[in-house]
Amino acid sequence: MKTLLLAATTATFLLSSTFANAVDVTLNVGDQAPSFVIQDDTGANWNSDKHFANKTVVVYFYPADMTGGCTKQACGFRDDLSKLEGENVEVVGVSGDSVRNHQLFKKAHDLNFTLLADPDGVAATAFGVPFTKGEKSITREIDGKEEVLTRGGTAKRWTFVVKNGKVVYKDDKVNAAEDSQKILAAIEGLKK
Repeated sequence: MKTLLLAATTATFLLSSTFANAVDVTLNVGDQAPSFVIQDDTGANWNSDKHFANKTVVVYFYPADMTGGCTKQACGFRDDLSKLEGENVEVVGVSGDSVRNHQLFKKAHDLNFTLLADPDGVAATAFGVPFTKGEKSITREIDGKEEVLTRGGTAKRWTFVVKNGKVVYKDDKVNAAEDSQKILAAIEGLKK
């Protein structure tokens, strides 16, 4: 009887610990930015600790390469990048797309900033961004050739600004077409 009681207690403890760790992260302004390592659009490892430590980084999550809203958002950051870099701000886009997809997306739209491949939702989960696992594919014509772009999962469209390792801005209701302009205003507000 004691063995059965001990086994039941242990099982209950283990299950409650498992579910407690499965609780979604909620990252708010003022919180420490999360640590993670994922691949950038060149296939190299991108370590958040190295980028977040002593500078300002815009981290924007988007659902998929080569789709309407995501392309508008990326092109907005492309067009405003010189202004952001003038404020010593780095921009990175993050989606569940592969390195190859990111390379095609950058080429098709002349994107001039880093895209991070997050097919397993590592970065999205670390930031508390909703992420749905599961492969999805779209077909697009790029340079006259039909390409199939398959992603490992889909993140919601959220944007963060990290300054010196801390989250200083969070938007979980992003308007794709206006995101870069909103970020420029937020960066200006951080100077005050």
